[in-house]
Amino acid sequence: MSARLTLATAARVLSQLRHDHRTLAIMLALPCVLLALVAWIFDGTPVLDRFGPLLLGLFPMIVMFLVTSVATLRERTTGTLERLMATPIGKGDVVAGYALAFGLAAVVQALVLTGVAVVLLGMDVAGPLWVVGLVAVLDAVLGSTLGLAASALARTEFQAVQLMPAIVFPQIIACGILLPRDQMPAVLEAVSRVLPLTYGVDALQVLAAGGGLADVRGDVLVLVGFILAAVLVGATTLRRRTP
Repeated sequence: MSARLTLATAARVLSQLRHDHRTLAIMLALPCVLLALVAWIFDGTPVLDRFGPLLLGLFPMIVMFLVTSVATLRERTTGTLERLMATPIGKGDVVAGYALAFGLAAVVQALVLTGVAVVLLGMDVAGPLWVVGLVAVLDAVLGSTLGLAASALARTEFQAVQLMPAIVFPQIIACGILLPRDQMPAVLEAVSRVLPLTYGVDALQVLAAGGGLADVRGDVLVLVGFILAAVLVGATTLRRRTP
């Protein structure tokens, strides 16, 4: 791997994102609008303070998974990736560059959403706000890396969109948002332990209840591990073009 080639790839992807106004609107505006709707619907109740931190992790992950998987697949179907890999650049440089670019976009998205939730919507978090932001960023980056890995399974952009219910929705059901995991059937609880979103939700639930970094350190490390594993899977399954 070459740092120069990795940074060049990341810069190219970021430049494309910067000129894609619809994608920017989906990344930055859509999660804020959804969270604002939740705050509006439950105005005058503690719902936003209780569930808002969980949505800070959930919305960015879903959006970044979709954006990253579709954008990466588009690079392959249009032949851009094939032409790129005809140069001395390697798979590691390409995947690392994509991960860096979409990871930075995920950081911006999560920070914007956290700022809107706290400053504009008045969400009150009992735990340290910066730790909440950190977990939200990790969830967003996780969505990007999972989208990068999942793009290898799709042949069209429509198939990439179809992968979201298969990969993301089961995590939403089993992560503990709908029902505490210790009240789930034993099999479903066991499955939830190998799903990355579970650890993001666990961390945000602890923070919403007043916990600190020491209380969520384990969840944070597991999230980082899943992110690195997803990048590795993306690097090993990357194809020059869609057959």
